[in-house]
Amino acid sequence: MKEENIEIIKLEDSNNEIFDIICKWNYNWWGKRNHNSFEEVRCNLKHSLCKNRLPQTFVARIDGKPVGMYQLSMTEDLESSPDIYPLLINVYVEEKYRGHHIGRKLLETVNENAKKANLKELFLYTKHRGLYEKFGWEFIEYVETFKPDSPIERLYKLKIK
Repeated sequence: MKEENIEIIKLEDSNNEIFDIICKWNYNWWGKRNHNSFEEVRCNLKHSLCKNRLPQTFVARIDGKPVGMYQLSMTEDLESSPDIYPLLINVYVEEKYRGHHIGRKLLETVNENAKKANLKELFLYTKHRGLYEKFGWEFIEYVETFKPDSPIERLYKLKIK
């Protein structure tokens, strides 16, 4: 698989196979854990398909097939710090495509897409260490997430250039 075959698109329509696939990813990833129904996850994602405001959803494709995604969101997603937004959320690469530079291609587009959305800064929280720093993210502090599987995570900030 060649890196130049990876394209990143902004998803703006829910009436397609790509949307159905990312709904399944998100349901299996966080919907079940949070006791959300598939329809709740689908509804949440449907409202993230904005053209000119947040939230927005971006999808990595190879030959038209979705292989990864991320979202830019204005919604507070960190219960311990509701003042932290806008956020980069739901960074995901389908398991069989991990290790093929999909995540890198996705993260390389975050600054440009945030700039198009007129954002000056962006936050994210994660348990990953050393990944986001490669893309200009600055570690701020540790934060409580209230997630049973990951109660403390790292908070990062990206200044949009």
